[in-house]
Amino acid sequence: MTDRSSWLARQRTRANPRMRLLCLPYAGGGSAIYRGYGERVPADVEVWVAQLPGREKRFGEPALTSVDAIADNLAAALLAPQCEFLSLPYAFFGHSLGALVGFELVRRLRDAGIAPPARLFASAHRAPQLPDPDPPIHGLPDAEFAEELRTLNGTPAEVFESPELLELVLPMLRADFTAAETYAYRDAAPLACPITVFGGRDDHWIGPDALDAWREQTAAECRVQIFDGDHFFIHSAQQALLSELERELEQLLGAALRAGRSSC
Repeated sequence: MTDRSSWLARQRTRANPRMRLLCLPYAGGGSAIYRGYGERVPADVEVWVAQLPGREKRFGEPALTSVDAIADNLAAALLAPQCEFLSLPYAFFGHSLGALVGFELVRRLRDAGIAPPARLFASAHRAPQLPDPDPPIHGLPDAEFAEELRTLNGTPAEVFESPELLELVLPMLRADFTAAETYAYRDAAPLACPITVFGGRDDHWIGPDALDAWREQTAAECRVQIFDGDHFFIHSAQQALLSELERELEQLLGAALRAGRSSC
């Protein structure tokens, strides 16, 4: 049985945090894609990252092939008695596959009776109730699958230049794409938390209507913010994205402080 603590890691420990942010990676990504976020968020926010099997420190473990399995395991890790993440107001940030995992994670915590996050940041993914209009690629032969990955512009070029490296990471990439492409949405009540949706102006896979449809998934506020760049604007527009994330977290901290004062 996998140690639940292996699923979560503090990126940077804060002495007296007032809020925590959990970052969830996109397909093929790991915790490293959020390197440096801990230095850019407000000083009162402690950044945690999800560590999924099949990559980085957990490279020797088989990657999971369903969103449900990823969300179930992360929920169990967050709910474990020794985990302190949920002891403070919190938020989730997920990009692409990570946005879908974040959405399902909020649902699981709700089912467990946990108060909702201060906000869900859903980046570069269509609203979960919308079917994927593109044909799946996870079942393609290795060469064709790799070529499709190359066109998506999210995998480092050096991976494709090294047959040995490509052979090592293909199982993880295929597992992640299997999870994304086999996701089955289930009707349920809208989330209680507000949602901020991030999108790329030149993202040919996730258009404005698909982003705007996230409004159906919350009974609270939902707003959409568009950045320059394609599906991976999380890298090309990182500074603008982090500035916006910092601004929103500052607002959440202010709201939490006001709520604390009013309850005294």
